[in-house]
Amino acid sequence: MDNIVLQLKDLQTTFQSGRKSVPAVDGVSIQLHKGEVVGIVGESGCGKSVTSLSIMRLIPSPPGKISRGEILFNGENLVTVSNKRMKKIRGKEISMIFQEPMTSLNPLFTIGNQLIEAIRNHNNLSKKEALEKAIQLVEMVGIPRAREIVESYPHQLSGGMRQRIMIAMAMSCDPEVLIADEPTTALDVTIQAQILDLMRELNREKGTAILFITHDLGVVADICNRVVVMYAGQVVEEGSTRMILKDPKHPYTQGLIRSLPNMAEKQQTLYSIPGTVPQPGSIENGCRFADRCEFAFDACFFEDPALLNLEEGRACRCLLYKEEQESVG
Repeated sequence: MDNIVLQLKDLQTTFQSGRKSVPAVDGVSIQLHKGEVVGIVGESGCGKSVTSLSIMRLIPSPPGKISRGEILFNGENLVTVSNKRMKKIRGKEISMIFQEPMTSLNPLFTIGNQLIEAIRNHNNLSKKEALEKAIQLVEMVGIPRAREIVESYPHQLSGGMRQRIMIAMAMSCDPEVLIADEPTTALDVTIQAQILDLMRELNREKGTAILFITHDLGVVADICNRVVVMYAGQVVEEGSTRMILKDPKHPYTQGLIRSLPNMAEKQQTLYSIPGTVPQPGSIENGCRFADRCEFAFDACFFEDPALLNLEEGRACRCLLYKEEQESVG
């Protein structure tokens, strides 16, 4: 756990909107150690997917660009590497599973053709050798009749099978880092459990570090070692999964956990955090969660809170802990 394989330092990704440059990701710093599973959680619009696309250098330009910070992969800054070098890294050393596989799989080509292309792009294999490896990958992700499946088209497979194919494609070159962008959101609970078991097995057997992006805290509790909570493009809390779920510090994290159904209590309605995530760039001063926070006080609306380091490797972006942090310092 001492080896950092991926590190984001003060990452800012902006999008041009008219004459204004709007930050969708604003000053994000995250570390991913070898063999670790880190969850990035938050509501839709918090910047989770933009963070993952920034790592892969897949932000459409224009209108988007990485305007500040570093993305260090084994010490190499991916922000400044050439497109040729990035193509070699993408898919082979860092792979990504997208939320909806039908937008990532080409409907005009068979599963086998798409797997073979992914394999041969980064490996010196003949088409026959790549086909055999493709069949092995399909079997590895638990899909029966692998030889028949590789001759099928994406629309002929179920959602769970397509997602397994995406995982097989992402793992085809044994990457060091796997970025999973809400890979279980559109799946039923049975298939979701199978996908999580598969990713856990890949992490355990191959030592693959996983950055798991989700809004489902139940999934986080099941698979992640550490949790990074994002809100409005910023990291607002970070810590071990056990500590975050047992004793959340930030009011936003507390609200997310309160929103979970409690099977031990009879609830007429589930709790929901009032309001919505603000539009990127709409809040220029103060805490971005202040309008929705039940603990907000005057300073929250004009003072920008820093990400404070708390005890036992935890961090929290909240003025409620400013005095506690100062007393520790």
